[in-house]
Amino acid sequence: MVPQWRVGPLVVPVHGVFVGLGVLAAGVVFVAEARRRDAVNDQSLVAVTGALVGGAIGMRLSGWARHLDPQFNPSLAQAWEYGSRSILGGLLGAYVGVLVAKRIGGYRGKTGDLFAPAVALGMAVGRLGCHLTEAPGRPTSLPWGVHAPITTPKCPGCLTGAAMHPSFLYEIAFQLAAFGILLWLRERVSQPGELFVIYIAGYAAFRFFVEFVRANEVVWLGLTRPQWFLLPSLVVVGLRLRYGYRRGYYDRLIARQEAPA
Repeated sequence: MVPQWRVGPLVVPVHGVFVGLGVLAAGVVFVAEARRRDAVNDQSLVAVTGALVGGAIGMRLSGWARHLDPQFNPSLAQAWEYGSRSILGGLLGAYVGVLVAKRIGGYRGKTGDLFAPAVALGMAVGRLGCHLTEAPGRPTSLPWGVHAPITTPKCPGCLTGAAMHPSFLYEIAFQLAAFGILLWLRERVSQPGELFVIYIAGYAAFRFFVEFVRANEVVWLGLTRPQWFLLPSLVVVGLRLRYGYRRGYYDRLIARQEAPA
């Protein structure tokens, strides 16, 4: 049963409320950053539209390819209606959506630096809904372990009353820290697009390791589906960071020692 709030005669889904608030927060930050960079134009609005449409499609269809054997996977229609609503799927869909929208609109400028802090804050707000409605994490004996109602879906620990890792609170803390760091970096990383690269690299690494305390199903070699998705992603972003480092994009952040003559 999906957790809901009653507001007079209205019944609203808790998770949906925070997702909407997260999108709103991200939109406010995006517009503020676009104004600060004097980048409020038709092209940036096209990029936002592409991100919203692509993110919605990616999130809805993220549960389509859950198994290596196609016969065990749902149809596209079933995935659209009953999909897992994966954040990773939404981010990938948003990225593809921006690329497609920019290609259609003929826009070649970099928009990732506008999206990076906006996504970080939006994720922090949206994850509050996950914390209130989803299985927190794996059982723990740490003093900050939390309990969740026995009605929480896919939560064996909830049935036994076990204390669990507040994995979504971990992510909220990460996203808020990332938001602050990105605001600090925006004056120190001048190469267009690098803020987005740094954020994606940081989130991919964080998400891979936080999966060890989340309640997601382990599918192979002790890793979850998100971790198997993230493994090649970590290789790609690692190579991309190396590319930027070798070209001096991060020289103001990393004190490079000149080689002796």
